[in-house]
Amino acid sequence: MVDAAFILKCADPGLKPAIVEKFIAQAGSSDPLTVTVRSGNSVILMPQAKTPDEAMALIGEYVGQAIVRVGITQYPAGLGIKDVSELKPDLVDACKNIRMGTALFGKVYRIVTKWYGNAVDEAFEDAIISWKSGYFEGTAVFRAPDPGDVKLAEPKQEEPGIEPDAHAGVKPRDQEGRDAPKADGASDPNRAGIRVDLSGIGGSR
Repeated sequence: MVDAAFILKCADPGLKPAIVEKFIAQAGSSDPLTVTVRSGNSVILMPQAKTPDEAMALIGEYVGQAIVRVGITQYPAGLGIKDVSELKPDLVDACKNIRMGTALFGKVYRIVTKWYGNAVDEAFEDAIISWKSGYFEGTAVFRAPDPGDVKLAEPKQEEPGIEPDAHAGVKPRDQEGRDAPKADGASDPNRAGIRVDLSGIGGSR
């Protein structure tokens, strides 16, 4: 179990504590060195990294070839990089991963809430689905513009504490339950910006 006080200390201040706690519980991991790799609809079994260096080696091996999520927030590892040399150990630093992940999830939650038109409970659940798939209503949410100041609904806390999501390994779905579109290059939120330098190992548009 991840210490709730630590998570809230590191989380983006733009999100209320209840949102942060439920986000981590439903979409995250209890281990900052967790690396999850998906290719299409399949989850590739990864050895559990024991050190940050081992985790970074796994990330570097698969970024550009598959969807790679990492750390407590299961942050999209390839977001915004053009080459594996740009990967930073911040990804596997517990506090920095939480700060990056909660900031990015906040944007996703605002995008979904704006689509609904107001702060409703359903928006949070769809934001979680969008975080896992990378898409909402056909939009690659990780690279979409932040809509800015949007009032967010504070989800009800069903259970105290923060636990890893038991369903974190399910295949990505879009917000209507369909398989998320297979992304290549620019439309893959975990390979954003990978166009030239990694073209030999991952197809790009």
